[in-house]
Amino acid sequence: MYVPPAFRVDDPNVVAAFMRQFEFAAVVTNSPSGLVASHVPVVVRVNGADMRVVGHLARANHHWKLMDGHAESMLIFSGPHAYISPSWYAGAGPAVPTWNYSVVHAYGRPTFRDDAAFLRDVVEALTTHNESHRAEPWTTSGLPVDAYEKMLRGIVGFEMAIERCEAKFKLGQNRSIPDRTGAAAGLDREGSSVSAAVADFMRRHGGAG
Repeated sequence: MYVPPAFRVDDPNVVAAFMRQFEFAAVVTNSPSGLVASHVPVVVRVNGADMRVVGHLARANHHWKLMDGHAESMLIFSGPHAYISPSWYAGAGPAVPTWNYSVVHAYGRPTFRDDAAFLRDVVEALTTHNESHRAEPWTTSGLPVDAYEKMLRGIVGFEMAIERCEAKFKLGQNRSIPDRTGAAAGLDREGSSVSAAVADFMRRHGGAG
């Protein structure tokens, strides 16, 4: 990925937090017939310098058969993104439209896992993460045991130790702070939740006022 210095993110804590926040990832693996991609929610686990990502695929999705612990895969985590109008900039001089976005590419060699204990752990972790904020969170405990076991047999898990990451937050850091502030304000005026999310991200990570 092309990452100019102004947009590069090196802080592993920031990268891990981003991956956890935007946990619906694209998994891309090379195969003898070309690239294979799947889009799945994942769990990011960090223990000191060790970062691992776990998730699951439908058993009918043959992508998991490429996950032999040897073939390299890339996980793509995408954050909020939006069009930026040059009319929002405060500075003088010519400017052109651009697009602000944030993305992390994480590389490793995933291994498929189909043991019941691992699968149950992944499903429970994903469910807890996405349900815990609710007043009445749904849990798997309400499922009949035989039905839950049948569902688990329909998926295959994977685990990937992250060997390296590339993180790019393109948020206007190559422009002046007044320009960044003007762009964030312009996004606010768009009145959409997506534009508001990009404006918030620019203020937290891109130096916009």
